[in-house]
Amino acid sequence: MSSCNGNCSSCSSDCADRKAESLLATLNPKSTVKKVIAVVSGKGGVGKSTLTAMLAVAMARRGKHVGVLDADITGPSAPTAFGVSECQGANEDGLYPALTRGGIQVMSINLLLDNPADPVVWRGPVIAGAVKQFWTDVIWEDVDYMFVDMPPGTGDVPLTVFQSLPVDGIIIVTSPQDLVSMIVAKAAKMAEMMHIPVLGFVENYAYLECPDCGKKINVFGKSHLDETAAKFGLPILARLPIDPSVAEAYDAGMMETVNTDKLADVLEAIEKMN
Repeated sequence: MSSCNGNCSSCSSDCADRKAESLLATLNPKSTVKKVIAVVSGKGGVGKSTLTAMLAVAMARRGKHVGVLDADITGPSAPTAFGVSECQGANEDGLYPALTRGGIQVMSINLLLDNPADPVVWRGPVIAGAVKQFWTDVIWEDVDYMFVDMPPGTGDVPLTVFQSLPVDGIIIVTSPQDLVSMIVAKAAKMAEMMHIPVLGFVENYAYLECPDCGKKINVFGKSHLDETAAKFGLPILARLPIDPSVAEAYDAGMMETVNTDKLADVLEAIEKMN
């Protein structure tokens, strides 16, 4: 139309050029975030938060500025992984996230609670709103890669993150159990519905390596991830072993000390994003 000003939100005309209203939340004006990667899983207990922490550490070791947004409001664990307990402070511009020993910026609901052990008993819309505020109200300083630790499943929070944050890619975390194949398919299909590219799969707890002979033991049985990956035409970027030392480092807040060599292909896939 000749009188069109390009602002569809203030126009009632139903013309062919009408654009869908964007649901993206506005990043804090004092923030800079270049790439956003969501780490998702169809179910809990597959090591999604552990992988998020490891990816953040591995990317920081490559000299990148990294942020971790803990979107798992009812099961937050990022502060535990990095041994942080409070934000850097706040002013009229917003809230500054916690800073780890290695310079990783971390934001989590547990950094705002008087007692981190207190449960967050909120309804879905309130939880989703808190996640949006981690994007709009927090000051993320010069972040090259932000890793979003998502809650499991395909509910309110994943939907909010996919619609409100400019997610550039998704990594799906899985384990070798039979049931997981169906759950993984749900996560992949949700990403497809939201038009967000899936970079690939990471299979956690893939095997246990015998400390004496080096033999790989399939504790959870034979993996069926290859079939699922082939079905969706997606790569398996890494298969990670059961490693007690990683769990110990996580519980001790020392994730920045763990070995991340096995994540090289995952990092390559992230860095190749457009």
